[in-house]
Amino acid sequence: MSSIIIIVLMIAFMYFFMIRPQQKQRKEHQSMVNHLKKGDQVVMISRLHGVIDEINTTDQTVTIDCEGVYLTFDLSAIARVIPSKTQAAEAQPASQATTSAEPASEASEADQAPASEAAPASEAAEAADDQKPAESDSADADK
Repeated sequence: MSSIIIIVLMIAFMYFFMIRPQQKQRKEHQSMVNHLKKGDQVVMISRLHGVIDEINTTDQTVTIDCEGVYLTFDLSAIARVIPSKTQAAEAQPASQATTSAEPASEASEADQAPASEAAPASEAAEAADDQKPAESDSADADK
């Protein structure tokens, strides 16, 4: 009886940690392939970057323009779609709205604090630079 329970637990473990994530990933990839259109920038599984020129749904192939060279691949060979600049610009204002909510007085105090702390660090760097040429001159003199 206990051996049956162990076998059932092993099958459940394999399902939740191996089979289910793979099915989820396959569905996401299929959704990505279904939403492809001409002009999308893609990366192939071979790490080849290009722009989609033509999609043939009957043969399940895609023609990629790689700097003037047209190559035909299976649709399953597309690893990911690179978001266009317009999609990135649409996503960017939403993230900026949350960061611009801090008060202006706190922002001005934050800007002043690093400036006063940066001055001693730059002086220390200049002092270190002054010592390095002297050491290299003495090393050249020894040779």
